[in-house]
Amino acid sequence: MTTRPVTKVPTRIMVMGPPGSGKSTLARMLGEQLDLPVWHADALFHGPGWVARPREDFIADMAALATRPAWVIDGNYSSAHYGPAITDRLARAERIILLDLPRRITIPRVLRRVARYHGQQRPDSAPGCPERLDREFLLYCWHWQRAVRPGILRVLAEVEDRVIRYHGTPPLLRMLAD
Repeated sequence: MTTRPVTKVPTRIMVMGPPGSGKSTLARMLGEQLDLPVWHADALFHGPGWVARPREDFIADMAALATRPAWVIDGNYSSAHYGPAITDRLARAERIILLDLPRRITIPRVLRRVARYHGQQRPDSAPGCPERLDREFLLYCWHWQRAVRPGILRVLAEVEDRVIRYHGTPPLLRMLAD
């Protein structure tokens, strides 16, 4: 995927990538820098206790967000089961940022995040969803590159002129480490 220079500041931005890639952090930073509202797809997907909300409700919420004039939305939900949840976002997004980071970076970040927030509510989580690490999530993180990434690359191929892809930490996130 190629990138083109930004000629105007986008007002509808998607941030995608594996768990631990920095999606939520980047989304918050973009929202602050550009004065845009930020939405976390995971917070819309889960109800209390990490229970998935009804598929139709989640898709309707994502479609409603996509119609707004300005937003930063982080999260993927690109599978066939949740296809409409990404279709509307892709149609309206002016920029899509893919944090295409390898496991050797993302897994340690997930583990640090769990250690930092264990038992607490993260700012980007749904109410009633304290941070935890379970086997299912860890396996999802481990297999993301092989199981989820190909589907994301497929849907992004159709809009590649609006995609910015990072294989390392984006400069905006690197500023946090300084």
